[in-house]
Amino acid sequence: MRSLINLTINEEQLKKTVQSVKEKNVVIPTLAQMKDPNKIPASVKEKLKKTGLWDVDPINLFRISWKNQPVKDGGLFNPLPNYVEIPSEISGVKARIIAMAGKYFPTGAHKVGASFACLVPRLVTGQFDPKYHEAVWPSTGNYCRGGAYNSALLGCKSIAILPENMSRERFEWLKTVAGEIIATPGSESNVKEIYDKTWELRRTRDNVVIFNQFGELGNHLWHYEVTGNAMHDIIKAEIGSKGKFAGVCLTSGSAGTLGSGDYLKDQYPHAKIAVGEALQCPTLLDNGFGEHRIEGIGDKHIPWVHNVKNTDMVIAIDDNDSLGLFRLFNEPAGQDYLREQGISEEVIEKLSWVGISGAANILSCIKFAKYYELTENDIVMTVLTDSAEMYQSRLQEMEAERGSKYASLNAAIDHNRNVLGVRTDSMEELTYMTKKRIHNLKYYTWIEQQEYDVDDLNAQWYDYDEYWGKLHQMGPELDKLIEQFNEKVGISK
Repeated sequence: MRSLINLTINEEQLKKTVQSVKEKNVVIPTLAQMKDPNKIPASVKEKLKKTGLWDVDPINLFRISWKNQPVKDGGLFNPLPNYVEIPSEISGVKARIIAMAGKYFPTGAHKVGASFACLVPRLVTGQFDPKYHEAVWPSTGNYCRGGAYNSALLGCKSIAILPENMSRERFEWLKTVAGEIIATPGSESNVKEIYDKTWELRRTRDNVVIFNQFGELGNHLWHYEVTGNAMHDIIKAEIGSKGKFAGVCLTSGSAGTLGSGDYLKDQYPHAKIAVGEALQCPTLLDNGFGEHRIEGIGDKHIPWVHNVKNTDMVIAIDDNDSLGLFRLFNEPAGQDYLREQGISEEVIEKLSWVGISGAANILSCIKFAKYYELTENDIVMTVLTDSAEMYQSRLQEMEAERGSKYASLNAAIDHNRNVLGVRTDSMEELTYMTKKRIHNLKYYTWIEQQEYDVDDLNAQWYDYDEYWGKLHQMGPELDKLIEQFNEKVGISK
């Protein structure tokens, strides 16, 4: 079994990298500081008080945390992450659906954390030369934004790759930070075209390093350590004396966020992990293919970083339902309708935290709660990868398609049809053999196309405890290397 995350030191290059980072006056945070901002030095917090959330400033590496205060400028940290509980009046189920918000990360999406955990191990070991290498970020949107942002903060060159039909806001923002932007054919469903472009770059450029979120185990580790702990903090604060944690529901995307489910299962062994995907492209559910409009998730393959053996359920979400819920939450008429249903202003103010994939996550929770007949004592966790901020152009497009403004009647229809009306169809509770069926699909993408090692594929399944257990223990090892790197740069603990 090869190294899960390669932490081999290149001493000669490390000296050059240290000097390069020193010139940029960069301090690299540890995973421990991302989990617990109380461990961040006071001097860093003083600088953050003068820095905007999205500023291209190295100090914002310390804002790669779920616990940022929900402000655009000068914010520090709260004891708990930003989250919203979806009321039963909206969901139609008794279970407590709690969604943790990615809006208040730099770039407005939690993918900035996953990309950090892919680049930084290469940087602090001397495997990546900031003055020679270019970091390539293949993505369907938010990950390449996070990668380009982290690259800029760490003084590294970046290339962002994403499908040409992703939202306009993504491209406009990338122009301000990425060194190069490559738009590949298609939309959310065209992941292979992104991979094909990375192979073209490998063959034609000597200085590129590919950070593929679907294959980089740093993605899984960051979510296991940071997102899992953040969810656990919320559960402990909310569960009360009668509460039970039922499980976590997350759309697959790169499957990195599912690492948080592994962490929560370690804490609550009876909890379940449910994976959502688009009904229009039901890869896990039905070995299928197609196109869908749930921006923020990929498909037509099983990510290498998905711990399939620890997954309990697959839930397909109709993208029409996801767009209907997104519009209900983010149109003024939709919010007025929700007020009429008795939804508090406190909740309505947080509904703009929900992007399109966040809406799909909430719908996954609703179907999960209906299937398992959950009660008011059950908590289901999910995340809102990004927010409505990235999709204002989609709202305009939907209005243009329908030829009229969104009104109260539209809101009532969307709520009753796309939320209250969802059923427990297009779901599967996984058995040993159905899990193995999904796991085996990795072969075609990762062994045949991406030249990964079949022994590692088998290790993920047959040496399950050793493979994933070893990965989950690598956080402190990475933190130690980050601390040593900072000391070399001239910064003490």
